[in-house]
Amino acid sequence: MAHSGKVILGILLLFNSLLVKAQTSMNTVKTEQKTVYLFSGLGADSTIFMNLDLPGYKKIYINWIPALPNESIAHYATRIKSQITVENPDIIGLSFGGIVAVEVSKLIKVDKMVLISSVKTKSELNRVQFFFMKMGFNHIIPGALIQRTNFLTYRYFGAWSPNDKMTLTHLLAQTDVSFFRWALRSIAYWDNKIPPERTIQINGTADRVITSRFVHPDYLIKGGGHLMVFNKADTISKIITGYLGE
Repeated sequence: MAHSGKVILGILLLFNSLLVKAQTSMNTVKTEQKTVYLFSGLGADSTIFMNLDLPGYKKIYINWIPALPNESIAHYATRIKSQITVENPDIIGLSFGGIVAVEVSKLIKVDKMVLISSVKTKSELNRVQFFFMKMGFNHIIPGALIQRTNFLTYRYFGAWSPNDKMTLTHLLAQTDVSFFRWALRSIAYWDNKIPPERTIQINGTADRVITSRFVHPDYLIKGGGHLMVFNKADTISKIITGYLGE
């Protein structure tokens, strides 16, 4: 009986030890998971990132806040950065979100940053497009037109498949028209001239919003349009995880 009791006790101790090790292993995985903050594009919510696969990273989506009258992007960044609560975070910025992310990176210490379908400096913007924004053309665009899709918007954003078109329709329908108009005008007056450090830039050859001939990206995705983070997510996910994991 005494021998049997020792055997049972030994088994219980061994089982308990295995449970402790398993729990420790799980806690280690949770501890090692790093946070990455994602800034979506103009008029877009986190839906646009739904196909982006970043194993080992906790994704936190930045929520757009209302802009103040005549507010610059630089000042806007001082307010929206309060959503970033982790020290030395990694940041992903898409389109207009990339421009805001660049300004945020001037205010806090960022470990690494990825810009997708975006620009690092004002010299990479299409000056003709934003000349018209400075002239106030963004205010005469009917709000209903901004929030609807048609063959022109499909072509402009590179939405070719039914799934692309459905996603773009959803994104534009959710667009805050006032914020959209403010953003277009503020981009026209954005004056950043210094490329951010520890940053990679991913652009597409077929992007009509951020024209490839004006940018100097680290990665140029063949056939990638402005929605490539959605419809070419596998390629972009590999680039991002490789870079952030270095």
